[in-house]
Amino acid sequence: MRFLSPLFAAAALVAVLFVSALTLSISAAADDEGFVSLFDGKTLSGWQGAVNGYLVEDGAIVCDPKKGGFLYTDKEYGDFVLRLEFQLTPGANNGIGIRTPIGGDPAYVGMELQVLDDSSDKYKNLKEYQYHGSIYGVVAAKRGHQKPVGEWNTQEVTVKGKQVKVVLNGETIVDADIEKASTPKTVDGNKHPGLEREKGYICFCGHGAKVAFRNIKIKELK
Repeated sequence: MRFLSPLFAAAALVAVLFVSALTLSISAAADDEGFVSLFDGKTLSGWQGAVNGYLVEDGAIVCDPKKGGFLYTDKEYGDFVLRLEFQLTPGANNGIGIRTPIGGDPAYVGMELQVLDDSSDKYKNLKEYQYHGSIYGVVAAKRGHQKPVGEWNTQEVTVKGKQVKVVLNGETIVDADIEKASTPKTVDGNKHPGLEREKGYICFCGHGAKVAFRNIKIKELK
């Protein structure tokens, strides 16, 4: 039996690792194709509204628990794929407003996707449509896919026409037609005129708790 020399074996291993890394790099690049960053990691350039209610720390947009408020993108979006990471603190409550105008409560004048520490005891008696990932008052999200508080979660939101899909840490927790979900009425029984909007701003909805967001990217769908 002929054996490979240690030098040849090492060279072969390096070649295999290089090809694997290149393949992963190409795959990641293809996965990110068409996405643009909404956050430069250093400033709130490209954002408007409650800019004094948010800080930039360690490459993340952080809601100041003493201020918060609605932080909007400079640009409006209609159909899109939004990707981001978020980090919760114990009992945290925030939200991601989509297709919302400036002014008013995004949960009604637009749509608000809940950002919430589902594990907190103080939220144990909420309505199903109030937990993380839910389209507030309209569609309840599947629970049980958050990472422990303090760890970074990944979330992808796809909005296409009347269809809204939310994927949390690789698991689909919402995939709903908002028109069907609000007919004959919404689950909370309230009026949600924002469901009729075809475009609007994306915003973070600070509700008096520290929540961090990073790696915020968007791809517009045509």
